[in-house]
Amino acid sequence: MEWRILVAPHARGLSRVQRRELLAMGGVGVAPAPLVARLPQALLGLAGFLAGLGLTFAVAANWGAMSRLLQFAVLQAAVALGAIGVIAWPRGRLPLGLWCLLSTGGLLAYFGQTYQTGADAWQLFALWSALVLPLALGVRSDALWSAWVLVTMTAVALWMSTLTAHRWDADADVIVHLPGWGLALTLVLALGSPWGRRAGADLWSSRTAAFLALFMVTATAVIALFGHEPALMVALALLVLGLMAGSAARPSSFDVFTLSGAALAIDVLLMGVWMRAMFGNGRSRGDEIGLLLLTGLVAAALLALTVTFVLNRQRAVARQSGGRA
Repeated sequence: MEWRILVAPHARGLSRVQRRELLAMGGVGVAPAPLVARLPQALLGLAGFLAGLGLTFAVAANWGAMSRLLQFAVLQAAVALGAIGVIAWPRGRLPLGLWCLLSTGGLLAYFGQTYQTGADAWQLFALWSALVLPLALGVRSDALWSAWVLVTMTAVALWMSTLTAHRWDADADVIVHLPGWGLALTLVLALGSPWGRRAGADLWSSRTAAFLALFMVTATAVIALFGHEPALMVALALLVLGLMAGSAARPSSFDVFTLSGAALAIDVLLMGVWMRAMFGNGRSRGDEIGLLLLTGLVAAALLALTVTFVLNRQRAVARQSGGRA
């Protein structure tokens, strides 16, 4: 509307057709091109997601009314129809791929509930991830890769939780958490690599993986700060977060979202170490108000330095990109 007001004084001598063409040149009243291109795919993906959930809920709601054979037949038919549809209908690969992914998860969940195989939850999620990986490679959709990332990261988190017996502060747990963090970091790097781009992974899937990996590492280290000997766990967490920040800060793979998240996670851990040093072990110094004020100043200064670093890095990468162009 502001563009229309600015142009109006200069368009008084133009005909109606010329005015319409002039407004069209400015994009007035025209939907943004990315929105026009992606909205149909987004709606199709949402439709496939809701259809898959609806099928799972329908089977759960009629658990007692349907025989075991019929329940298995419905879930297996849903997986088969989704897989066949992905091959036969290229334009519907995204919704049918999500339908197939959710149906596969529902089938595995029903199998585990029916036969009580004794498998841990992480094993079912790992099997789910492995079964739908060829689907994600074939469909080459960022939305489907994002869903696959959720399944895979859940499997990694459940695996770590199972092997540590839900303890988060024992020194022996480092040998479990470090491989888990390594798997999460490998997934982030793989999706952000040129190979990941060729496989269809894009911004949303790589950022989803980065967010979940950052949350996994940071949450584990923060909880470890409440234990007796958190130094090794926190040091390794800072190392992993530093690797993620360094990867996201490179010009070839720069991502301000991942860099900001990793920098914020590092700030959180550093402030956690500071708080433990100042207030840990129930020590009373008699000057808690002053320490709280000092803590606030340190946190503000650390955050300011972090924001300055991220902005400077973003400007530097933008200048390098402009120079190459």
